[in-house]
Amino acid sequence: MTHDEILKGLFDNTILGKAVLVKELTQQGLDATLEPTEMLYKALLPALQEVGRRFELGDFFVPEMLLSAKAMQGALTLLRPLLAAKGDKSLGKYVMGTVKGDVHDIGKNLCNIMLEGAGFEVIDLGVNTSPEKFVDAVQKHQPDIVGMSAFLTTTMPMFKVTIEALKKAGLRDKVRVMVGGAPVTAQYAELAGADAYCPDASSTARKAKELIGATGAAPVGALADAVKAVEQMVSVAEPENK
Repeated sequence: MTHDEILKGLFDNTILGKAVLVKELTQQGLDATLEPTEMLYKALLPALQEVGRRFELGDFFVPEMLLSAKAMQGALTLLRPLLAAKGDKSLGKYVMGTVKGDVHDIGKNLCNIMLEGAGFEVIDLGVNTSPEKFVDAVQKHQPDIVGMSAFLTTTMPMFKVTIEALKKAGLRDKVRVMVGGAPVTAQYAELAGADAYCPDASSTARKAKELIGATGAAPVGALADAVKAVEQMVSVAEPENK
């Protein structure tokens, strides 16, 4: 396939939410020496903009938007190391997971992209993560920060339960705890005993760097543009489930 054919395929299939094809085409683009930024700015981001336009017109609905956002995420799993252009030295380790009872992961995954772009080594525990699993991960990986995500108001109490589990294991003083998610507020984070709250993926890396005393701004440019585009899509497409 030519470069133009790959770009057109990325554009069309991102709109259609065909995640497998988008990821395959992204790899083909890399193999064909297409620049990651070219795929991002000439195909992937324009595709999300088109999806947003169709949503506003009433031609697309929530399921279509989510499929497109997830297709974009698949491409980013291949592009993010190249877009991040991070140095060899890691700023620190960051254990991340969605709390027990909650299986939402889009916001968590976006945070992971930004954290990796900022130079953190991210250990992703996935979704429905029990307090015991967080404790085990802290014991095993000895991270600088533990991040917890909750998308449901019914699972937000797991922040405090997990933090109490870290205290019981004698680990709470050894890590910083960050929390976030659609229904979470700074006040709730403080009541749960967290060290910090972030309202979105874009601010997560900056706050994490502040907590460990690292200098420098949060990642900007192509990676940040990509994450913000998907984040905006998801904020419209995936309203809070209460």
